[in-house]
Amino acid sequence: MTIDYPSAGQIPGLRSLWKEAFGDGDAFLDAFCDTAFSPRRCRCITEDEAVLAALYWFEVTCGGQRFAYLYAVATRASRRGQGLFSALFADTKRVLTHAGFDGMLLVPESEALGRMYEKFGFTACTSVREYAADAAQQTIPVREIGTAEFARLRRAALPQLGVLQEGETLAFLATQCHFWTGEGWLAVGQVVDGKLVCPEFLGDESAARGLVRVLNVPCGTFRGPGGEKPFAFLLPLREGCLHPTYFGLALD
Repeated sequence: MTIDYPSAGQIPGLRSLWKEAFGDGDAFLDAFCDTAFSPRRCRCITEDEAVLAALYWFEVTCGGQRFAYLYAVATRASRRGQGLFSALFADTKRVLTHAGFDGMLLVPESEALGRMYEKFGFTACTSVREYAADAAQQTIPVREIGTAEFARLRRAALPQLGVLQEGETLAFLATQCHFWTGEGWLAVGQVVDGKLVCPEFLGDESAARGLVRVLNVPCGTFRGPGGEKPFAFLLPLREGCLHPTYFGLALD
């Protein structure tokens, strides 16, 4: 059994594992590979060239410090309960520490996974507010923007010690979502099954209903700073690691 960065010949095995674990299709995986995948931001466990477990990370920053946002952590169903995740996590922690990262971030899919990650030293460090909104009676000015402008506006809109997520994060999001702005607000989202889904809405929440109206859908769900729902979990990798106050763009 080997833990290492993946080779080109192991990419099909990574895709197969991803499909088994998360159910995504080829179009999604093509978009991820084209915009966000790098073998230098992936560690995997292989045995006789078969991929048994893998994880990926995006590099993000907060207060000038470097963090790795762990993403798509998966183990073959037939090999779960054999300590593969523990081995992969320990290896990744070593690699990231050696590379000079200040901490690791992740967003558990469920409370049960959150409790599991707590056993590995992670603690909840940010929370979010989630809410729903019906379409307003009146439209509002809405402008669709690109990733570069979104990144610039987002830097100004983030709470203090909010995590900056740019580069490949926004490039990947742009394959699925749109970016909008208006007077005092900023949002990323997409229409799914006739409903607006915004994984991040920053600024004037009263504009959320207007955005729903402009997009001609009956309602939407939104996520932004505040609230009491635990969201991102942190594992510091060195003394002096900052604790972010807000992490928004979970790639869920």
